[in-house]
Amino acid sequence: MCALCGAFGVAQHWSDAPARAFTGAERQHRVAIANRFLGPFGLTLADWAGRYTLASRTGATAIVDNFGQLWLEAERLAGRPCDPLSADTIAAVERGAGGQ
Repeated sequence: MCALCGAFGVAQHWSDAPARAFTGAERQHRVAIANRFLGPFGLTLADWAGRYTLASRTGATAIVDNFGQLWLEAERLAGRPCDPLSADTIAAVERGAGGQ
């Protein structure tokens, strides 16, 4: 989050701007898409009580409030850089190698 937003107490990430209007099915759809990109890194995301849980294959977990925190925690849990836009990640997703 930008420091200015933090100073004003804005805790909502831009990717969740319409989050209050999301239905359960819409949140699950977002999680399913995210999992396609997290799978090549050995990670899975789940919707839990209005937040997200990120888990590794080794059982390490993290709670994330929004998609802005997701990739920071993904890198921490995976122990390596996680670039969802890298050519290798996109190729893995297109091959269906998301690990799901």
